[in-house]
Amino acid sequence: MSLKIRLARAGAKKRPYYHIVVADSRSPRDGRFIEKVGSYNPMLPADHADRIRLVDERIKHWLSNGALATDRVARFLGNAGLAPKPTYNEQPKQSAPKAKAQERAKAAAAAAAAA
Repeated sequence: MSLKIRLARAGAKKRPYYHIVVADSRSPRDGRFIEKVGSYNPMLPADHADRIRLVDERIKHWLSNGALATDRVARFLGNAGLAPKPTYNEQPKQSAPKAKAQERAKAAAAAAAAA
């Protein structure tokens, strides 16, 4: 059984509130879980103390038993110092000009600098 530490949505429509839970990876997002290990309230300001609450010793226990955190939860755990911070590869900018357009822009800049 592969375990995940992930978010389970609660709260009303347009008022999200999430429980951080340990669950079997095959169970539904808001369905069956093993244990609640924290909560996340995105409606609070980023610097508010109750925005993210974690039960440190239980999270450490589940991580030592092989549970894997999802991307968002891994970021929370990294900021809390419970796990190493995940690294994100820089994504290419799709709106950036292609190679030939960049060459033309460099040539135009060089011509303007020479004039």
